[in-house]
Amino acid sequence: MRGSVTGTAVMLAAGALLAASMSTASAGPPDTASQARPRQPVLVDCRFDHDVRPTDFILACGDGNSRLAGLDWNHWGSQRAKAVGVNWVNDCKPYCAAGRFHPYPVVVRLDRPEPLKKHPDVQHFTRMTLTYDDARPAGFPKVVTYPLWD
Repeated sequence: MRGSVTGTAVMLAAGALLAASMSTASAGPPDTASQARPRQPVLVDCRFDHDVRPTDFILACGDGNSRLAGLDWNHWGSQRAKAVGVNWVNDCKPYCAAGRFHPYPVVVRLDRPEPLKKHPDVQHFTRMTLTYDDARPAGFPKVVTYPLWD
């Protein structure tokens, strides 16, 4: 009995592998039209993952005390991108671990696309500009510009 169960399992596994290889081999040629289209620039995050139109983004990678959330991108092009969202900033009072996060509506703009150093075929935005409404974190100007990492 044990031999027939083992034999059946081996036959099923071999059949699955054969079916997988046949479906791969019968796949058509790659879509050359999609390969010819230029890819959109990406936004690189703290973990060096890259994404197009992320909904969240950490600004303070070291401690996480400033992040963008609820990003709604109304434009993402080859040279610039624009979104509205909320910048959640820790007031660090009396110190950051005991501080409270406060929401500040912002307009986010990305620009200056350049090739990624480790993947020169991928463009990434290298500058982010935040424009606050009247409410903004203490000591912040209405417009703040950040260089982005590579």
